[in-house]
Amino acid sequence: MYGIKIFFLLFGIGTLTGFINVMAGGGSSLTLPLLIFLGLESAVANGTNRVAIFLQNLSALLSFRQEHMREFKTSMKLAAFALPGAITGAIIAVRIDNYLFQKILGFVILGVMLTIIVPRKNNWHSNGEHSPVHAWLIYPAIFIIGFYGGFMQVGTGFLMMAALSYILHMDLVRVNLHKVTIIGIYTVPALLIFILSGDVNWFFGLSLAAGNAFGAWWSAKISIKKGEKVIRLVLVIAMIIMSLKLLQIF
Repeated sequence: MYGIKIFFLLFGIGTLTGFINVMAGGGSSLTLPLLIFLGLESAVANGTNRVAIFLQNLSALLSFRQEHMREFKTSMKLAAFALPGAITGAIIAVRIDNYLFQKILGFVILGVMLTIIVPRKNNWHSNGEHSPVHAWLIYPAIFIIGFYGGFMQVGTGFLMMAALSYILHMDLVRVNLHKVTIIGIYTVPALLIFILSGDVNWFFGLSLAAGNAFGAWWSAKISIKKGEKVIRLVLVIAMIIMSLKLLQIF
């Protein structure tokens, strides 16, 4: 029997990560280790996290639509390439050894951190003045990101933002709109795979999801009203949180 303290812990963390995930990414680097720390096996933690991811992105998408932000055709085209990758990744995730998954998770979080701290030219930049020269690269990139997202999800938001920003030269508000739509769509079959394999803790998942959805709703509204400036700020905050976690400062 789970207590009210666990609910509020997960709701609070979910609110924070839902806000960060929509604005930037990296929230699953907090929630997935937390779920494992609370006693869930890796596959169950991975599946449970998907409940929150799905409701988070659904909430953000509804918030974007309320603000009259929608590019449904483009999102569906990109999601079609992410879907087969995500299904393949999820199938592998439910079959992988618990210990091996935790080792991979540790290296992935470290890798995400390294990609964040390495200086880049034109980082997260798009002025909308140039047309993409190699726009076709977005399709294999989205397939690979979908596979990774189906397998683990940690850092997928950063990868999706990088692909849409660098390859298609989208501004960050549009990037976030497509990101939450694509991830929300491919999470459906991925979550179904985890459910069918019995790898979902519904109390943990729905508690976390309530917070994620709440944080995501406000994150989408703020990103539209405040634009790229606030998105960049949250990106920096997300990076700092991940750094502190990796250095075991908290």
